[in-house]
Amino acid sequence: FDIESFKHTVELMFTAQEILVGYSEYPTENITKNAKAYRELGLGYANLGALLMAQGLPYDSDEGRAQAAAITALMTGHAYATSARMARRVGPFAGFHKDQTGMIRVLKKHRQAVSDIDASLVAEDLLSAAATSWDEAVELGQLYGVRNAQASVLAPTGTIGLMMDCDTTGIEPDLGLVKLKKLVGGGNMHIVNQTVPRALDALGYSKKQINEIVKYIDVEKTITGAPHLKSEHRAVFACSMGDNAIHYLGHVKMMSAVQPFLSGAISKTVNLPEEATVEDIEQLHIDSWKMGLKAVAVYRDNCKVGQPLSMAKKD
Repeated sequence: FDIESFKHTVELMFTAQEILVGYSEYPTENITKNAKAYRELGLGYANLGALLMAQGLPYDSDEGRAQAAAITALMTGHAYATSARMARRVGPFAGFHKDQTGMIRVLKKHRQAVSDIDASLVAEDLLSAAATSWDEAVELGQLYGVRNAQASVLAPTGTIGLMMDCDTTGIEPDLGLVKLKKLVGGGNMHIVNQTVPRALDALGYSKKQINEIVKYIDVEKTITGAPHLKSEHRAVFACSMGDNAIHYLGHVKMMSAVQPFLSGAISKTVNLPEEATVEDIEQLHIDSWKMGLKAVAVYRDNCKVGQPLSMAKKD
């Protein structure tokens, strides 16, 4: 994981977002007043599911969750450190002094959460960079305040993710290795996951084996039953839907891993199979609340007459 490039990008995008606050128009006078007084921003990322796959990590695994937590911690920590550096130059947000104690307490709670990430499951340099970014954010925040009351959220990035050539959107795993998308103007398009060959290479498969597995996916629209694929690697290619599906609690656990490092909530769909019951969905909301999530959205497969994305299946 390229830590320095990631930090550079966080700094660049966060600064651009901060500049935009002054130029933006908002729907009402009160919203305008609050937005300019508190300057809340919403930095986020996309393609996390593809990143984990490329590294040969299952989405629903302790390693996958620890990696996601460390990246999210680094993103928001460095964003707040950047915010404090901007405050040193142009002053903190207007409402900062009114609730300085509360704001610093929030930063310290974020920093404390970094120590909950299992250090044995994440690269040392990544976790160290995340911890350092929060130390900087708290230290500089106490000295100069911060320019922004909030720094990050995770948006769904559905359409923009396609434009950015992402295989997966926001914090989602892939919906399926081959997806069928219904187009607004009529017709369909197949969206094929481009990360599979990279993941297979990381897992040690030969070029010939990779080509044969990819060819199998192209025909069968699934990796289940593919030649050469070791059973212990199936989980790396698990998706939200289909015959190699992530259990719905796997989605909730991933959200729970990154939530402590976000200012806002997470826009993400927890995909449930068609046979999910009312009681399953009730329990899912209770579990989400217990895990400290700020929001949870559910979607039961085929519960709508026309859903925009579905698994591409053979007739």
